[in-house]
Amino acid sequence: MLAVKRISRYLLVAVVLVLMVVIPVNAEESATILEGVYVDSLALGGMTEAEATRLVEDYVAQLGQKQITLKVREEDFVIVTPAEMDFTWNNQEIIAEAAAVGTKGNVIERYKALKDLENSDKVFPLQFSLDTTMITDIINEQCGVFNQPAIDATMTIIDGVIDVTEGQTGQQINVRTSADIVYDYLQGEWDKEDCTIQLEVELAEPRGSAEELGQLTDVLGSFTTSYSTSNKSRSANVSNGCALINGSLVYPGEEFSSYEAVSPFSQDNGYYMAGSYLNGQVVDSLGGGICQVTTTLYNTVLLAELEVSERHNHSMIVTYVDYSADAAIAESAGKDFRFINNLDYPIYIEGVTTPEKRITFTIYGVEQRPSNRTVEYISETLEVKPSAGEVVYQDGGQPVGYVSVQSAHTGLRAKLWKVVREDGVEISREEVNSSNYMASPRSATVGTSTADPNILNAIMGAIATNNIDHIKNVAAAIVAQTALPPAPVDPAALPPVTDPAAPPATPVDPAAQPPATTDPATQPPATTDPAATATVQEQPAV
Repeated sequence: MLAVKRISRYLLVAVVLVLMVVIPVNAEESATILEGVYVDSLALGGMTEAEATRLVEDYVAQLGQKQITLKVREEDFVIVTPAEMDFTWNNQEIIAEAAAVGTKGNVIERYKALKDLENSDKVFPLQFSLDTTMITDIINEQCGVFNQPAIDATMTIIDGVIDVTEGQTGQQINVRTSADIVYDYLQGEWDKEDCTIQLEVELAEPRGSAEELGQLTDVLGSFTTSYSTSNKSRSANVSNGCALINGSLVYPGEEFSSYEAVSPFSQDNGYYMAGSYLNGQVVDSLGGGICQVTTTLYNTVLLAELEVSERHNHSMIVTYVDYSADAAIAESAGKDFRFINNLDYPIYIEGVTTPEKRITFTIYGVEQRPSNRTVEYISETLEVKPSAGEVVYQDGGQPVGYVSVQSAHTGLRAKLWKVVREDGVEISREEVNSSNYMASPRSATVGTSTADPNILNAIMGAIATNNIDHIKNVAAAIVAQTALPPAPVDPAALPPVTDPAAPPATPVDPAAQPPATTDPATQPPATTDPAATATVQEQPAV
């Protein structure tokens, strides 16, 4: 037995000696990769490590240019490449591992590796990375153009007849899920050829149907205001704003923004210059008068008992609704009138204006309130703040004889109460809002442009009295005198101050005066000819 063991050891030593002769001892003795070694489908046999690296890099570059079709629908797709997704080879160490096959390890390990190659190839899988952020951006920016929002059903009410236009189904790409689908496919199932990947697309169903909208026949609230004293430009703005809101459908839970409905305030959107409030003055702006539109809608919304989410009172009182029943909007101040449909059914807003300059909003829906229930809104004045004094502004851009007067505004604080009755009996009274309106004195903007020093002295003397009625008389007298053949103006012939209670003259700083605040739709062109007819205008409250 001992002899057998000795013979086995001798045979093992002999085999090792033979293998040492056949198999290279060091990797350095083999300058190339053995046949049968691959990276993916790339044969590396007979190549140096440097050659093999270049081969794989070229292969990765080619893969980066493969066409990947991202399909939304059959006719909606985008073709991109892996390179656009930051396709990167990230296991470069496999080249060294490939070169080590059959050349690294002890004699037995190397021998085994050689025998394995005789039976099957040694394949190293290529690994690469993709930037998920770039995939998401591609889907958002390139595929997102195929998103189609659902188009809700719409309706009109003409002479009490409802006409419904059915909506359209939309589609929306689920970006997060689609990005995961693309990443997982390219990392797992991809055969390294051109391919198509279906993105996750969700259908968006439209809101409303002919059956649902056909039920909106009940009047939930209706309110009317008059703008009969408005000039042509302001009247046009009221009519335009009303038309922009008319026909609006507001679905349950949806918020309606008056500003979004009627803006932008531009000529292209149908607006004209007209008076509006700014810092205690009536100034001309595009869309002046639009607040009467939102105020009328506000009162309609209150009667329909919808949820008001944003409302602002005017800076000064208005005359077409009770105090605290107004709703102002202003682009510069970020003011809007918003409300939420807190009902179980959609509502339809109808807005109309009449030749008699009356604006009416009516909200239609499905009445769910008891028939014996009534709602009334009552304004309560808490404090009155009278206006005081008069303010005169000079305008060197207008001729002498031009006087634009703005009425005084009384300031006050007020509350609006909601009173609910059932069968005529009050069951609740709650505060809806409180409002604070500033007082503003009567003011006048007076033209001072003239080349005649006597005329200038006369009008400046009148301005110094700070008495608007006297200034108007002097301006009219100057125009009357200068309408005759040229003659020196006799200050003594001008009317005296007729108000014995007029305050003493106070210096007026022209640099501190605001610009003129007249309505260009009602004023003649500016002129420096003092012989022109006097322009005297009293601006009413907005």
